[in-house]
Amino acid sequence: MNIPMVLAEGLTKSYGKLQVLKGVSLTVRSGEVVAVVGASGAGKSTLLHILGTLDYPDAGKLVINNTDVLRLDAKTLADFRNRSVGFVFQFHNLLPEFTALENVMIPALIRGLSEDEARRRATELLAMLGLAERAAHKPSALSGGEQQRTAVARALVNNPALVLADEPSGNLDSANARELHNLFFELRSKLNQTFVIVTHNTEFAAMADRQLEIRDGVIYS
Repeated sequence: MNIPMVLAEGLTKSYGKLQVLKGVSLTVRSGEVVAVVGASGAGKSTLLHILGTLDYPDAGKLVINNTDVLRLDAKTLADFRNRSVGFVFQFHNLLPEFTALENVMIPALIRGLSEDEARRRATELLAMLGLAERAAHKPSALSGGEQQRTAVARALVNNPALVLADEPSGNLDSANARELHNLFFELRSKLNQTFVIVTHNTEFAAMADRQLEIRDGVIYS
């Protein structure tokens, strides 16, 4: 039986009197690249944060990689998130005082890998993403595209089953955006990871296996 990587049922979320999600249900298959599209304020980022267990819904069910995540206590959930979910944000969120290599190593060290193993894994990923020669540079010495690829390597360092990205190409020029979009599909082929990507980029959305549109807090396939 093909168990879905993500199964969400009836997710609702309000902030004060504003209801952002109004019963969102979706299924994402393992190895799928899904683009989530919709107007600004439609609830795309809210949904992504809930799928990534960074925020809790008011109601609903969420199963990720066969784990009912909303039933986990805070410590177990944090460990699950570190091991099973990778995040790529529009703003790279790289720590400026650390090198690219060190930034990529951090989630692996938090997971409990030895420094040698974290360094080996981070070095392999940076090389895979064409950044072997930039590993010792701090973010301020990297181009925008290099910073975003470093952020992708950091998201992948713990070999997560699910990778979530929120407007990952929003701050990149068209050439770097296209390169990043192609990279997600290469990574899916090499690592068989599942990607859910919030985007306004119509070119990338058209490349995805499937588009999900959020309108007024509800999903339309």
